[in-house]
Amino acid sequence: MILKPERIDNIRPEQYRTIIKRSNEDIDSIYEEVRKIVLDVRDNGDQVALDHYKKYKHGLTLKDLEVTKDNVEEAYRNVDQKVIDALKFASDNILKFHRAQMEREMWMIDIADGILAGRMITPLERVGAYIPGRRAAYPSSILMTILPAKIAGVKEIVACTPPDQGMIINPSTLVAADIAGSTKIFKVGGPWGIASMAYGTTTIPKVDKIVGPGNKYVTAAKIMVFGQVGIDSPAGPSEGMILADKTGNADFITIDLLSQSEHDPDAASILVTTSDELALKVSKKINKELPKLPRNEIITSSLTKHSYILIARDIGQAIDFVNEYAPEHLEIMTEEPFVTLRKIKNAGSIFMGPFSPIPVGDYASGTNHVLPTGQTARMFSGLSVDDFIKKPTFQYLSKDGLASLKDTVVTLAEAEGLPIHARTILERFK
Repeated sequence: MILKPERIDNIRPEQYRTIIKRSNEDIDSIYEEVRKIVLDVRDNGDQVALDHYKKYKHGLTLKDLEVTKDNVEEAYRNVDQKVIDALKFASDNILKFHRAQMEREMWMIDIADGILAGRMITPLERVGAYIPGRRAAYPSSILMTILPAKIAGVKEIVACTPPDQGMIINPSTLVAADIAGSTKIFKVGGPWGIASMAYGTTTIPKVDKIVGPGNKYVTAAKIMVFGQVGIDSPAGPSEGMILADKTGNADFITIDLLSQSEHDPDAASILVTTSDELALKVSKKINKELPKLPRNEIITSSLTKHSYILIARDIGQAIDFVNEYAPEHLEIMTEEPFVTLRKIKNAGSIFMGPFSPIPVGDYASGTNHVLPTGQTARMFSGLSVDDFIKKPTFQYLSKDGLASLKDTVVTLAEAEGLPIHARTILERFK
């Protein structure tokens, strides 16, 4: 039986560590391979991507690396109008939610007489959005990465995505990028795309920050170029956790766990519940559903590797486990979900009540689906407008204001062995 319920109290320490670790990707095995690609792109630019993609198209040139206006127009003709309408509808909700995140452009306070201090907001100049492709097209990821940047005021948004045979990009990807408002789209994926945006090439401009999900090669490349550019957070396979008490709906929980498992063979789907009866019902339903499902091989792998049904002795233990696990997605199906919410410390995005399945956040509720995985929700948040802005501080002091700080600054500067720092103050009172 797949996903046989287990009590948290009975789990051996080594198994507990395995559950918490889940599919955290160890990039050590590919580090050197990716490092060579990144450095090659840094030193030799577009030629590295051209050499890599020659297998897809004979006589490949630099012009073939960039999506043209004709490519976009053709994509619109090849995408069902219902899909186009759905992308536009989702875009409206995403825009509405992310507009609400914008802070006032500037604020100031009087620290003391003659001392004014404040903070202002400035957008990044140019950002790069990485869009996964090939095995699966994710037009929704384009909306999630580009639209917040637009709201933040970023002037130039570059998108990179891996092409398929013939240097073709999935048409729904191009339509989504056009709807979102990308400035340029390039047919370059993997470490080649990340390095090209980080260092800049003849064709692909250098960006200030790279955002967006990807496989372990993309994640490794993003980590390597961090410092050269900013990045959002390292991303791994999708994770979905459901926290439920006896009021949880077994049918809803079953299909929600299965939906997360269809993402990836290494995806994690976990139910944590205080109800023995609910745990057993869900386990039986999953095993009954599994043979009939599409993408069965992927789902079975996910359920076998990183998925669990766990029984907590009480809601306190269940919440403690959630906070330690720090899931990417968390569904709360308890009698009072808003009360439970206040006790959650670590989660990327939270879905409350029986009618808030994770896919609504994936596509259309307005919240962002680019989220921290692998326990990084302990220190990272999901992608937001904040990822595309800087917040420099400023101050203005009158002579009297500076005089009120003179002794403090001089004393501390001299204590730190920086006498010329002290002189910058004393010079103004000669």
